[in-house]
Amino acid sequence: MRADRVYAYGAAAGLLGDHLLGDPRRGHPVAAFGRAAGAVEQVLWRDHRGWGALHTAVCVGGTITLAAAATSALRPSRTASAALTAAATWAVLGGPSLAREAGVIGRALEAGDIDGARARLPHLCGRDPQSLDDDGIARAV
Repeated sequence: MRADRVYAYGAAAGLLGDHLLGDPRRGHPVAAFGRAAGAVEQVLWRDHRGWGALHTAVCVGGTITLAAAATSALRPSRTASAALTAAATWAVLGGPSLAREAGVIGRALEAGDIDGARARLPHLCGRDPQSLDDDGIARAV
């Protein structure tokens, strides 16, 4: 089987897994990365652009190194390569969680609860909700 088919099968399996399984409430790989990045920031933080670049290099470089090592180790097995692609795809999609949060915010906006919608928006995106009106919150969602 060609490598492009292995990746396609893995991506399709990851998409299906995201749809069927959703995201775990605890122990999600993206949340684990966020905690690790926060720990690195605690060690490296300085009010200086160079330290920020180092933080980025450590976090991104560590992720790339881990992905490259896993890919290299699993490359001989097409099944394992497809499973790795499926796991990575599942980890980064988050469709059910995003839809659930969007629904909560949408219901708050429909009920006229702009403060409730503002409180939930940071669960979905990095926008500062305090200066947003209901249309701005809807666009951010």
